[in-house]
Amino acid sequence: MRTLLECALVSVALLAAPASAIDEAHHARGRAMAADAVAFLRAQQDQATGGWSHNDDGPNFPAVSGLVLTGMLMDPRIDARDPGVRRGLDYVLSFRQSDGGIYDGVLPNYNTAVCLSALALVHDARAGEAIARGRSLLRGLQYHGTDASSPEAPDFNEPVDESHPYFGGVGYGRHGRPDLSNLGFFLQALHDTGVSADDEAVQRAMVFLSRTQMNDATNDMPYADGSDQGGFIYATVPDRESIDGVAGQSQAGEFEEAPGVTRLRAYGSMTYTGFKSMIYADLARDDPRVAAARRWIGEHYTLGQNPGLGDQGLYYYYLALARALDAWGEDTIETADAQTGESVTHDWREELIDTLAGLQADDGGFEVRHERWMEGDRTLITAYALIALQIATGAD
Repeated sequence: MRTLLECALVSVALLAAPASAIDEAHHARGRAMAADAVAFLRAQQDQATGGWSHNDDGPNFPAVSGLVLTGMLMDPRIDARDPGVRRGLDYVLSFRQSDGGIYDGVLPNYNTAVCLSALALVHDARAGEAIARGRSLLRGLQYHGTDASSPEAPDFNEPVDESHPYFGGVGYGRHGRPDLSNLGFFLQALHDTGVSADDEAVQRAMVFLSRTQMNDATNDMPYADGSDQGGFIYATVPDRESIDGVAGQSQAGEFEEAPGVTRLRAYGSMTYTGFKSMIYADLARDDPRVAAARRWIGEHYTLGQNPGLGDQGLYYYYLALARALDAWGEDTIETADAQTGESVTHDWREELIDTLAGLQADDGGFEVRHERWMEGDRTLITAYALIALQIATGAD
């Protein structure tokens, strides 16, 4: 039997050992960066409430605190007994609603889903109860073939069968059109809380997911006709009034995919979100949807920008990329050199750590690159970056 000292030395050795996928220098750099980010986030915690980015006038977004807690709890040096973590968990759970959701009057899917992913890292009865009730709410928010009069159906004025462009999707709340970003958080929460890929909610989500992929071979929507991009767009319709037209929507706009042919542009953050979601659904690696998305990633791999959007949503992109490539299980990406056409091997984990190092400020937080989608909030982008760092260094 080991002595307490021997156990302590083993624990220190495990913490110091690099993840097998990266070298010792990058592992050490990533761990140090994560520690600095955690220190920054601790300094941003609201002393009165225990939350992050708290607004006394409301409404609040417990999802921001959920992302911070996720990044902290992924760290091998921190657990749920940490005083700051305990206060943060109390804050998140203070937003539990009678319907099982965790939100403050707005954005029930986004807030609940993100918070469930954080609670999945906490192994106690209180977290377990919140997860069970939160999953029930999420299932009810998904558009599927229920009668609209059902109390579990989204607030929509007609039943949604599989032919409807909303089917399988999830939006920000109980009404309005669904989008891939919200569906991505929804599926992340189900995955993190142990829901099987065979679950009906996951299988329904694959219908919507396929319809946001610009891939004519597997997408039955007219905006994908003739397209072989393989990447993903944001939504099947641009707004609630466009259901009949089924025009689709990309936050990256349109481009000339072929001479004289303009189509919606697939872009980085949604492609990695879609790719990750297909992996969580246990689609085969040679499934044409998976293969097309992986091809797009190989053709557009970069850490210099969110492909198609530049600096917009950059930290969200880093988080989506890290989760997706980690789930895929390969540590390198092959691309072709733009000048010579020769194959180039990228260790995405090491490159991600190096890229984030260039964006981390002296105070441990991360620099704002664009304010769209709340990325002017340094707490939010630091939480995104911290989770990405934890994944890159193997702390997940």
